[in-house]
Amino acid sequence: MNRLDCDVLIVGGGIVGASAALTLASAGRAVALVERDLCGSRSSGINYGGVRRQGRAPVQLPLAQRAHQIWQRLPQLIGIDGEYVRTGHFKLARSQAEMQALEAYAELARPYGLEIELISGQRLRQQCPWLGGAALGGSLCVDDGQANPRLVSPAFARAAARAGAQVVERCEVLEVGHDGSAFVAHARHLDATLQLRAPVLLNCAGAWAGRLAEAFGEYAPMTSGHPSMAVTEPIKQFLPWSLGVEGGAIYCRQVARGNLVLGGGRGYVIDDARARASHDSILALLPQAVALLPALRHVQIIRTWSGVEGYLPDRQPVLGPSTRQDGLLHGFGFCGAGFQIGPAAGEALAELVLHGRSSVDLQAFSISRFSPSATPQAPSRFIPERKVS
Repeated sequence: MNRLDCDVLIVGGGIVGASAALTLASAGRAVALVERDLCGSRSSGINYGGVRRQGRAPVQLPLAQRAHQIWQRLPQLIGIDGEYVRTGHFKLARSQAEMQALEAYAELARPYGLEIELISGQRLRQQCPWLGGAALGGSLCVDDGQANPRLVSPAFARAAARAGAQVVERCEVLEVGHDGSAFVAHARHLDATLQLRAPVLLNCAGAWAGRLAEAFGEYAPMTSGHPSMAVTEPIKQFLPWSLGVEGGAIYCRQVARGNLVLGGGRGYVIDDARARASHDSILALLPQAVALLPALRHVQIIRTWSGVEGYLPDRQPVLGPSTRQDGLLHGFGFCGAGFQIGPAAGEALAELVLHGRSSVDLQAFSISRFSPSATPQAPSRFIPERKVS
């Protein structure tokens, strides 16, 4: 059995875990980042690619504002721009009630530094001639944007490796516990068995993180979600902003090559590692897309996909220290909205390791918010389930 000792062991090579690894390795800590597949290949790599602050719960906005500053220095941080562009994020209303909700949110977000502009009526038609009649108005956050998650998320892990982190892909953690002085994990890496030891453990295992938490007697009511995504053939550029809809039924953006990335509805799970976009969800998505963007009427869909994302009942992540085990930190359950705040979440976890506190208040994201009375009896080890329910 091979053995690897380090200062910090991070389980999960998505954007949160990789960002934490990069920050810690840059600070001189010996870091091991283990990922059961390829870094950035799970929810961090299959998401829509929206880099938005608009629409987030107020409790997330300080973290989103911190992430906003990180995104603007992406090339210096990870070596590529990841196709990140501040195109603006425009959230559409299709009824007066939805427009009122956007107006209320714009006022709510004002103290957090979001400069949201409300657009409706004749001005909407003049400024957005590409919109169909289904839209009555919308709210524009001009500095929000979009990026390519298939480029950005793996690049964080590569940058962490350049900074000195040991990044071990195709490495599935089979069990983990604490021997009184350090965390001890046993993993399967290719055809070998690997033992990892560290005084600090970061649980960034995405939709599978709830099982790791249970190994230390902590409970988070995690469920899995499977977004239905599609991309069109390239067409002439016409869409200047990344679009969302109040209520979240559909979202859309156009990339530099002319393709439109669309999302909405739910796919279905194949096994614990794979999911697909559902036929019904794509069929439901298309008429909504055409009603909002008539230019899509005769455009071909060239690919669909899905993935596995972790969801919690209150739609807020678990981010911060364990309440049961010293040295254990959690960063999971971002409910399909972790791409934008992921780099800041990773840095916040790294700050807890380095300084014992984060510059962003994380109390609202504590795992302690889930009732201790609901905590199941669990052994001090982690054995992955074959299905995330």
